[in-house]
Amino acid sequence: MKKFTLVLSLFLSSFIVAFAQDDIFGLDTKARPSRKSSNELGNIARNFVSLFSVELSGGGAYYKHLMNFNSESPSQYPIGQYQNLQVPRELSIEDTIRLSSGNYAFPVNIGVRVNLFNTLTIGGGYGREFGRVNFPVGDNYRLLYEQESYVFDKFYGTVGLVLYDARKRVKFLNWRYRKYASQNIYMQGEKNQRIRQNYPWRFIAEGEFGNLILRQNLDSRLAQGDQPFYGIALRIEREFSEYTRLFVKAGAEFRNFAFQAESLNEFQNLQQTLYVAQVGFSISLPGTKRCKVPGCGVVMRHLHEGVEYRGSSIFRFQNRKVGQWYGN
Repeated sequence: MKKFTLVLSLFLSSFIVAFAQDDIFGLDTKARPSRKSSNELGNIARNFVSLFSVELSGGGAYYKHLMNFNSESPSQYPIGQYQNLQVPRELSIEDTIRLSSGNYAFPVNIGVRVNLFNTLTIGGGYGREFGRVNFPVGDNYRLLYEQESYVFDKFYGTVGLVLYDARKRVKFLNWRYRKYASQNIYMQGEKNQRIRQNYPWRFIAEGEFGNLILRQNLDSRLAQGDQPFYGIALRIEREFSEYTRLFVKAGAEFRNFAFQAESLNEFQNLQQTLYVAQVGFSISLPGTKRCKVPGCGVVMRHLHEGVEYRGSSIFRFQNRKVGQWYGN
């Protein structure tokens, strides 16, 4: 009996001493911010870098051109007959013609994004768009462009609001199970199990704005309007790790152009509306270095001498949850 008591005392003592330390088997046991570098400047730089992510996306769009044509000098615009249905009469100042057309475009974008407290995202980037056009038509008339295809470049900025993600899901589950008493072990266990499960989805409402560069223009008389283009979209992300994610993005973009008369004394407004769907890949810059300590086999994020290290590739989860334990 004395031997058993002695062994039990030694075991409990070693257990308590072990959990009083900062680093046990490579895992931090104290709730304090970990350092990502051994010096202060490096720690600040790595924390700053970890806010940024780089992304590449591409997809397709269907767009509409719309012009409400009314001019004091209609003959100064390339308005022609449509499909030989009938010889159109000469337009006058009293005539207003609604000209419209639609076709497809293919945008590609590369951008940078900053995550602010997992609530807001801001970013910007560069894109190129390739498209073909149909001439806008209406009332047996059509507007004749000089080109049947275009190439636009764009520089844009984005602002996003996180609507739902893993953190908001935790709050939702706590609210949903609020009616069950803390003594209800079954329901509280079910809630905790669901909270610990992996939830890799994130939904973001996003706004975009920017300017176009008409690299290969439809017509030499066509120019971008005074105001920048803007757009709205819903972005859905699927995380593969803390650093990598795939996303789909769908929304609408609105642009204004001016079609100049030959005499340059007036112009017609041309509106372009795009309905865009894109698929992309995003990688966050890792502020935490990969662990290269000899003999360390920890696959989660962990500490060595107070400095945080990654135990796995950026394409694998570091702090894993239910359903994420696969390989190193």
